[in-house]
Amino acid sequence: MKIALLGFGTVGRGVDQIIAERVPGVEVARILELPDRLTDPRMTASYDEIVSDPSIELVVECMGGVEPAHTFIMSALAAGKHVVTSNKAVVAAHFGEFAAASEASGASLYLEAAVGGGIPWIASLEKARRVDEVTSFSGIMNGTTNYIVDAMRREGAEFADVLAEAQRLGYAERDPSADIDGIDVANKTIISASVAFDVACEKNLPVTGIRALTKADLDLFAERGRTVKLLGRGVCRDGRYAAAVEPVAVPVDSLDANVPGNFNLVTLDATTVGELKFYGQGAGSLPTGNAIVQDVLDCASGARRPVYDFSRGLVWDPELLRADYVFRTAAELPGAEPFAPGAVVVRDLTAVAARALLDEAAAVDPGTFMAALS
Repeated sequence: MKIALLGFGTVGRGVDQIIAERVPGVEVARILELPDRLTDPRMTASYDEIVSDPSIELVVECMGGVEPAHTFIMSALAAGKHVVTSNKAVVAAHFGEFAAASEASGASLYLEAAVGGGIPWIASLEKARRVDEVTSFSGIMNGTTNYIVDAMRREGAEFADVLAEAQRLGYAERDPSADIDGIDVANKTIISASVAFDVACEKNLPVTGIRALTKADLDLFAERGRTVKLLGRGVCRDGRYAAAVEPVAVPVDSLDANVPGNFNLVTLDATTVGELKFYGQGAGSLPTGNAIVQDVLDCASGARRPVYDFSRGLVWDPELLRADYVFRTAAELPGAEPFAPGAVVVRDLTAVAARALLDEAAAVDPGTFMAALS
């Protein structure tokens, strides 16, 4: 099978390396690159050359961003070319459109690498769905934020110092907003909910990151047998579903609490199989490249052809996702009970209501931090 790579950054180079070293029968025939970076005879700056080439059966999109990735994916599907993508932002924004285009042309859409790097998360959700209803999922889906929280906890360091070290090591971008504000996890949660529940997931889900987390917050929870992790979560029941991204105070003896460094841990719960957990590297050139190549091999062999049908008609219902929430804030909050010096707990809030209350508190005290109690 001849394939084309759109983008030749960290992930694209990983895919090319794995295929060259380990995958006979698959050839990276073309690579889309910027005009001033055409350093390989396979490279071209013209996407039309790729999409009009009948010998190219599959396009791997690993450019990142929403445009032109969205346009390129739609063009490839319309041309009957299978698509493999690692781009969580474009899938989260246009999943329904891509699914419809795939169904119309008969070309398959593969997106294992968009969530969880090398972890076989999407394929496992699909497999579970063949037999079961997936009733819930949750997980540490961002290695950067997990590295930051883990290092703060182990080293007793402050957020800003650990973030700077993460940037030095290449775990965090120069602008870390997508990671520390939960945007990356939100995209992955939207995709996970869509696959798990067979629904075009609501995009305006409540999202809270860890930007306001301090060492004192971790110490406060540690005194109560908990630590903080940034989780993407979803639940489905009785024709309804809900999802959210937020810091969660989990028991220190739980698996989530003990995920180290930049690793990910994602969990699903389904009707007959029960709880399943998946652990591994959630990003990086070779882990993500491995997930892409697995999709390519599934397509080449015909072993797996995903079909995404979002016609189930589930209703978005935030009432399904409720918890008690701890707020470390100087603001006065309605219904609050004492939790610790400088912190209060508000009982039985939906994730949507908790996010709204956080916004109210932050208007008074911009440094307010919030975490759900697991």
